[in-house]
Amino acid sequence: MSIQVGQKAPAFSLFNTEKQKVSLAEQQGKPVVLLFFPLAFTGVCTAELCNVRDNIALYNNTNAQVFGISVDSLFTLDKFSKEQNLNFPLLSDFNKEAATAFGVLYETFPAFEMMGVSKRAAFVVDKDGVVQYAEVCPTPGDLPDFNAIQAVLAAL
Repeated sequence: MSIQVGQKAPAFSLFNTEKQKVSLAEQQGKPVVLLFFPLAFTGVCTAELCNVRDNIALYNNTNAQVFGISVDSLFTLDKFSKEQNLNFPLLSDFNKEAATAFGVLYETFPAFEMMGVSKRAAFVVDKDGVVQYAEVCPTPGDLPDFNAIQAVLAAL
């Protein structure tokens, strides 16, 4: 079962595309948007992250830090980020620790029988580390409700 609203967000430390370790604890004091996505370079994932890129001002206006998280390697994520001109960090959950802690790891991904791929999910964590929004998309083809995420951020 995935993490629910009102629960403390699980701690994690993951590498970004700059080969630096980033922890959720370091973000305390500001809201954080965590966007788990299945795989870089796929159509829906690209559309999701480009939507955030194109609307980054909405997140910046609420002082929110956005992170895209997938089980791809940091090298794959670096190439993906550069090709899509993403303006927020991508984190590699290659060891599947964050996706497991948040309860958003497919046992078997619906496409191609791949094991250990993140579900598409969105979480808003407040400045105190408490989850204020949690959405796990029913299928990999569904996108998070960006309007709901923005409404939660605006209310923080």
